Amino acid sequence: MERKSTFRLPYFLMGLLFILVSLLSFRDPQSSLLAIVYVFALSAILKGIFELFFRRKIHEFTNQKSTFLIVLGVFDLLVGIFFFFNLSAGLVALPFVFAIWFLFDSIAGLLTASIYKIESTGYYWFHVIVNGIGILLGIMLLFNPLTSALTLAFLVGFYFMMAGISLIAYSF
Repeated sequence: MERKSTFRLPYFLMGLLFILVSLLSFRDPQSSLLAIVYVFALSAILKGIFELFFRRKIHEFTNQKSTFLIVLGVFDLLVGIFFFFNLSAGLVALPFVFAIWFLFDSIAGLLTASIYKIESTGYYWFHVIVNGIGILLGIMLLFNPLTSALTLAFLVGFYFMMAGISLIAYSF
């Protein structure tokens, strides 16, 4: 059976956006944390919307309902809205929320990894390894929030770089 290759523009664009955000956070780690909160909030909102649409596409193609993607998408939307309207609380909560988000997102990635096995075993294993690393980092951040707060720019950059590369890889 011949494999039909299609380019997925929305995944590619979201991946580019995530990589751009990661490069900006790596470039000047001592910049204002308020800028990180705003960028994080916007990215969380966009990611939440994207996950809700992705869940619908999964249902269309595989006839599987992924309730976990709905929960993750709504969680991402709520986190984004929270950061936009409560900047000072967002600055205090950012290390904890970031660690929890890291964990939820990586767990969701592992739970949906079997879908990618159908298309490409190479991408499947890449997806499993990247999300496994994400779970380990999320646990480390959750139990050491002070370190998380001090290295937030690098952690945000790493997260967005990881998610951006994964989205771009999936777009092909």
